[in-house]
Amino acid sequence: MGKNILIIGASGDIGSAIAEKLGREGYQLLLHYNKNREKINYLRNTVGNECILSEIQADLSSQSGVIQLLQEIPFHVDGIVFASGNAYYELFQNTSEAKMDEMLNIHVKSPMIITKNLLPSMIKQQYGKIVFITSIWGDIGASYEVIYSAVKGAQNSFIKALAKETGPSGVLVNGISPGFVDTKMNAHLQPEDKSMIVSDIPLQRVGLPKDIANAVRFLMDEESNYIHGEIIRINGGW
Repeated sequence: MGKNILIIGASGDIGSAIAEKLGREGYQLLLHYNKNREKINYLRNTVGNECILSEIQADLSSQSGVIQLLQEIPFHVDGIVFASGNAYYELFQNTSEAKMDEMLNIHVKSPMIITKNLLPSMIKQQYGKIVFITSIWGDIGASYEVIYSAVKGAQNSFIKALAKETGPSGVLVNGISPGFVDTKMNAHLQPEDKSMIVSDIPLQRVGLPKDIANAVRFLMDEESNYIHGEIIRINGGW
């Protein structure tokens, strides 16, 4: 029987690729989603009902949504993958406080609360794996995406700091920082914009959700048990 993995944001392009990969590798999945129920149905048909322990709908932009999610987790959790998130494109000076709060809740506060609540059982069993999908913009920042860059940078700092606390208890905390990945988050770009970005990437192609999923599978495997507190950059050399 595989480990129980909670995937936050399993209905997104990267989250669903991670769920497919882990499901095929024999992990038992608890799938969180907010609105895209169709993708959860797709995952059931793809990986099979026997791999999916639970489906949890919750809006993590609010405290009530986080409480709801935690109350509906019916099984022990061995690992967490935080793959949810929303991009936001706007000049910083035009960004409302409401949008700031929403982005902070989804990317920073909610993951912290979820981790805080699930961490004690991991520490008790001296085992656990926590993986965040962050972003290249959390490393270097992006104009017109100041809030998104800031919350992803906060995730990076959280990973590095939490790893120093949990290491002695056998709970591994890492992050994956994707570059340009072909997802709905980049659907607003015009073809010429995408071509310009690809021309700057040494591998001369966009990343795919499966590229990120493959790295998550490795971090969940025992072969990666000496990787801790790291932000692994998957960006084709960009």
